[in-house]
Amino acid sequence: MAKQKIVIKVQMSSDKCRSKAMALVASTGGVDSVALAGDSKDQVVVVGEGVDSIKLTEALRKKVGDAQLVQVGENKKEEKKPADPVAEYNQWYYHHYPPPPPVVYDHRAAGYGYYSQPDTSCSIM
Repeated sequence: MAKQKIVIKVQMSSDKCRSKAMALVASTGGVDSVALAGDSKDQVVVVGEGVDSIKLTEALRKKVGDAQLVQVGENKKEEKKPADPVAEYNQWYYHHYPPPPPVVYDHRAAGYGYYSQPDTSCSIM
């Protein structure tokens, strides 16, 4: 089953109503994304698989306000393919200097923090 795009016009007078509608739609099973559209942000655009548009519209009417089903169709937006990691590495490798090697300091060789005990044995005996 292909992803479908559902557009529902909902009468929302405030930001509180908008967030309530968005939360209601987002909690519905099968919904992948929710967005607001229209000049006055009065349309809820839902993208998902297996979403019952009629039940969703009825739930919005019950919880938010007057709702009308405007459009139900196939989602025509193509998803981005994951980038080729080898190509990304080659681009980084050829266009940037490699990171410098780590520097390791040997403090004992320089005499820092290294304490030797003086020789206390008697040399006469």
